[in-house]
Amino acid sequence: MHSAARTGLHHSLPLGIALGAGSAKGFAHIGVLTELEAVGVRPDLICGTSSGALIAAIYAAGKLDEFEAWTRQLDVPAILRLLDLNFTVSGGMATAQRLIEHFRAEMGDLAIEDLATPFAAIATDLYTGREVWLTRGSLWDAVRASVAVPGLLTPQLVDGRWLVDGGLVNPVPVSLCRALGAEKVIAVNLLADVIGKHIGHGGRERPIEPVEPRDNSLLDAVTTELRSRAGAMVPSWLRGGDTDAPGMMTVVASSLDIMQDRITRSRLAGEPPELLLTPRLAHVSLLEFHRAAEAIDIGRRCVQLSRQSICELLGLPYPQETGPGDGGPGHDGPGNGTPGSGAVRGDASGPPATGTGTGSPPD
Repeated sequence: MHSAARTGLHHSLPLGIALGAGSAKGFAHIGVLTELEAVGVRPDLICGTSSGALIAAIYAAGKLDEFEAWTRQLDVPAILRLLDLNFTVSGGMATAQRLIEHFRAEMGDLAIEDLATPFAAIATDLYTGREVWLTRGSLWDAVRASVAVPGLLTPQLVDGRWLVDGGLVNPVPVSLCRALGAEKVIAVNLLADVIGKHIGHGGRERPIEPVEPRDNSLLDAVTTELRSRAGAMVPSWLRGGDTDAPGMMTVVASSLDIMQDRITRSRLAGEPPELLLTPRLAHVSLLEFHRAAEAIDIGRRCVQLSRQSICELLGLPYPQETGPGDGGPGHDGPGNGTPGSGAVRGDASGPPATGTGTGSPPD
């Protein structure tokens, strides 16, 4: 595997960036990566899980600026078209085929091994439960496998295995960065503050922060689309009907949040990065892809508030004037190691974790 271009790098040890799962929250990774470059940080390799795999792939392909411009103008109708809702296929409600074909058309039918920056993604083998490391082959097949949220997107067939969302086994792929040679890892966890935050009284979904009037809920749009295809029973199936019981998508979103939060805590305890960034994204729920601009800006803010820790880790010059320290979105202040901190220095004592978890790289 060839090394990444080192233009702009100030550190001497191989640096990996691990981008975590988070569905619509994943747009925050764009802001994180853009702001890291503004500081002078470019990774030697980049790994991602689920939406983190998508952003990592686009970064490795050198198309992040174009992708950011595209995401900032996404609206609900466009997202519905790209998701390809389809009740005639098995394994999920949508195929996202148009989305993947869009990436192929705009960025090329790329192979992972040909990227300028080494890249790898995490997926889960649906039948064995094993963690799968996608380190070569079709870039977009790897991304499609890693983002296959169970019940929402259909599984992806890769090398004879049906693969689903990598967040089921390794939501923040620090271990994969280590295995690929990173001696320092900056990780981004999008799920540190999400448990129960988007669930209102009686189990109903609610945003923590108000959404602009034009930003209709994607869940509402999905419900309307399904109503037109499957009759009036679908909205109650999705949203919980006329009772206070949670709807299906609320159950799916909250269950994934709980599971991935617990897995992330466990894995980061055993495989700590040198630096952990946690943008504040509890108010962006599973399908709110139309809030990309907001999530991107929160990612930028997280890095800005964590700049001193980043500079100390990588030996970069740090300006005397410091940024705001009010504990706003993305930062509680460094140092306590608890989930939810804006920047947390990992325990760097002892050898780095280089194990494969429950899986191993593909042959």
